[in-house]
Amino acid sequence: MSIQIGQPAPPFTLISSDLKEVSLADFTGKKVIIHFFPMAFTGTCTKQLCTMRDNFSYYEDLNAAVLGISVDSPFTLAKFKEEQSYQFPLLSDFNKEVSKAYDAIYDEFVFGLKGVSKRAAFVIDENQQVIYTEVLESAGDLPDFTAIEAVAK
Repeated sequence: MSIQIGQPAPPFTLISSDLKEVSLADFTGKKVIIHFFPMAFTGTCTKQLCTMRDNFSYYEDLNAAVLGISVDSPFTLAKFKEEQSYQFPLLSDFNKEVSKAYDAIYDEFVFGLKGVSKRAAFVIDENQQVIYTEVLESAGDLPDFTAIEAVAK
């Protein structure tokens, strides 16, 4: 079942690229922009997260947190974060539970890979309610960054 605007955001705790637990609840009182992405080190995923990196100060000025989530291991995400100089946490949904909870997972992806996160964006308000949702079927498409910025205001 897809996530709807106005519903409580599904809670989660994942391991970050820094090998620390990060929970959605840690950000209560802040807006949270969550970006799901299929795989580290791929072209469109890099472009998606670099767009957030390059606009990070905009979200920081709004007291909003940015999180990137994929099914990659925390070790892969650590190298990806280091190489791209991301200022925000990358979280490993290696067990695919959060991607499923947000209905942002491919049953089957390219090359027969199963259980890969879809490209998706969610904005969660200060009270942990969903205020924006965008789940893309094509991994080649990018989220609507203009819409995300407008909702984050």
